[in-house]
Amino acid sequence: MAIINFGSINIDHVYQVEHFVQPGETLASKQYQKLLGGKGANQSIALAKAGTDIKHVGLINESDFSMKQSLIRAGVDCKYVRGTETPSGHAIIQVADSGENSIILFAGANHELSDDLIRQALDGASPGDWVLMQNETNAIAEVIEQANEQKLKVAFNPAPMTESVKSLPLHKIDLLIVNEVEAEALTGTDELEAMEGWFKQELPDTAVIITLGAKGAKLITNAGNTFAEAFSVQAVDTTAAGDTFIGYFLAGYMQESEPAQCIRKACAASAVAVTRVGAAQSIPTLEEVEAFLAEQG
Repeated sequence: MAIINFGSINIDHVYQVEHFVQPGETLASKQYQKLLGGKGANQSIALAKAGTDIKHVGLINESDFSMKQSLIRAGVDCKYVRGTETPSGHAIIQVADSGENSIILFAGANHELSDDLIRQALDGASPGDWVLMQNETNAIAEVIEQANEQKLKVAFNPAPMTESVKSLPLHKIDLLIVNEVEAEALTGTDELEAMEGWFKQELPDTAVIITLGAKGAKLITNAGNTFAEAFSVQAVDTTAAGDTFIGYFLAGYMQESEPAQCIRKACAASAVAVTRVGAAQSIPTLEEVEAFLAEQG
């Protein structure tokens, strides 16, 4: 089985700061890095490091093809990554001393997915394959519909959350992955129990996993719920924590592993990632995750 990720590829401009810059303030950065990022690229790398056959679909400016090579070196199949004259997607990221981050995003080439590229990528799919998407590209509804027509399973992470997500055919998604903020925006409530009720009523055929930050994560299905606690670590940068979780969780979930084990391993991978600076660069290998789990007992 493979995962076809219609995902963003960004260039991250990362600034280490004492605190997030305030209106009218000029703030000196302690450090600057130019790195591969984007939720799509991060999730593809996490899936590759988790041992999954991952095919990435996306676009990047031709002058930035070194970022494509970074994906390939991480084990991602980039057959469907195309070049364009449009500026690459990029993000301006502030990382505070507390470990929290603040991000300004420019979509650029990520919003140039064409019908032809979508068709080519899905024509190469096999029964049992999964399609993964985030909310950083165009043509999300079109990909969902075509994947459904080919009876492929679909996972969707609606980040960053926008009002347009509510108009997507969410009932045709097999796995919805949200954090608490995204879940509240979809359901209209900040109560976890009420969120669960909403998802079970409105999306009865969709498995939903809610990441709860330092509290852990919960999988919600009509067959029952599964919860796993997060691991306690000293966070230095949370930039790719959610993407790392998604990659490792989906890697196990698509193989129909026990949900509790999938969540625990994903929480472990995320815990290791936040102890490191960077986005894609912070994502641990499967061996590192297993070693961390062994230490935890």
